[in-house]
Amino acid sequence: MSSLIRTFSERGDLAHLALLLWASGSSALLLLTLREHFKANARFDAFVRELARFNRRIKK
Repeated sequence: MSSLIRTFSERGDLAHLALLLWASGSSALLLLTLREHFKANARFDAFVRELARFNRRIKK
């Protein structure tokens, strides 16, 4: 990693390096957020299914 940083700093592309780091960090956070969102949706779906099953048992 240090050779990559050295290459960028020697060529004067520090702005590009900063942009690359920001973009990869943002993308990683987006992926983590989406994964947690999908997990929350699955838990809510399971809750609604159980609630519907409970309601069917009560009505009989």
